[in-house]
Amino acid sequence: MKKVLLAGATGYLGSFIAKELKSQGYELTIIVRKQEQVQEKGLEADHVLEAQVTQPITLNGCCKDIDIVISTVGITRQKDGMTYDDVDYQANINLMNEAEKSGVKKFIYISAINAENMRELKICDAKERFVDALVDSGLPHCIIRPHGFFSDMTEFYTMAKGGRIYLFGDGSLRGNPIHGADLAEFVVNAIDQTETILPIGGPEFLSHREIAEKAFAAVGKPAKITCMPDGIRRFALKAVRLLTGPKTYGPIEFFLTVMAKEMRAPEYGKHTLSEYFSTLKQQEK
Repeated sequence: MKKVLLAGATGYLGSFIAKELKSQGYELTIIVRKQEQVQEKGLEADHVLEAQVTQPITLNGCCKDIDIVISTVGITRQKDGMTYDDVDYQANINLMNEAEKSGVKKFIYISAINAENMRELKICDAKERFVDALVDSGLPHCIIRPHGFFSDMTEFYTMAKGGRIYLFGDGSLRGNPIHGADLAEFVVNAIDQTETILPIGGPEFLSHREIAEKAFAAVGKPAKITCMPDGIRRFALKAVRLLTGPKTYGPIEFFLTVMAKEMRAPEYGKHTLSEYFSTLKQQEK
């Protein structure tokens, strides 16, 4: 069975991928910053490497005897003084360099749907500069471009609990976010596929209004939805860029930009958003 190195195993998607790799019988090595994270996150692996992906020296030899590298390395909220350039770009470059030295057979990287067309956003630019480097490296690779995760939809649930959900525009824009478990299955299956770019989304193509209604149904409250003119979104986008630093506006500008786009990826998986919201409700009991 192939030997897989997984970077980003302690993140939302990474933990699902680690579980899927073990369920399919792969020999798994994971990279963690601290050994105790393995138990804290409930991870199972054949080998654990304690390293900092932002520090190349700690990765020395990490890909020896490895067949496949999967990287979900990236940040949605900047912390520890790190920037998108430090993590989404340079940390993955560090990992790619080790993969090249060891002759890894395939490098699978998780970017984001349509990120190549949103390079004005710092998070997308960092991801896509790494994609460019990976393609230019000549390493056999696969770029997976998922739609938003179900976890990104938690904000709808939170607003529904508060009694009202605010949407930009008329709420008709649609998308198909995907559950982490479904995406993990898709990522692991990509190991044996030949495609170099794979967009992917969940099984339901829903409008923002439909997502809001599902959130209200889960919390058991009447749907109260306020649609705000898109001009408010554009004003907020300019204001947050002007008045805050990168640590604050990075994730906000990404959210505000994506909320104004209709994006559909090939449908995959079995988990529904209603089930996810219901799980959030059960976790509160």
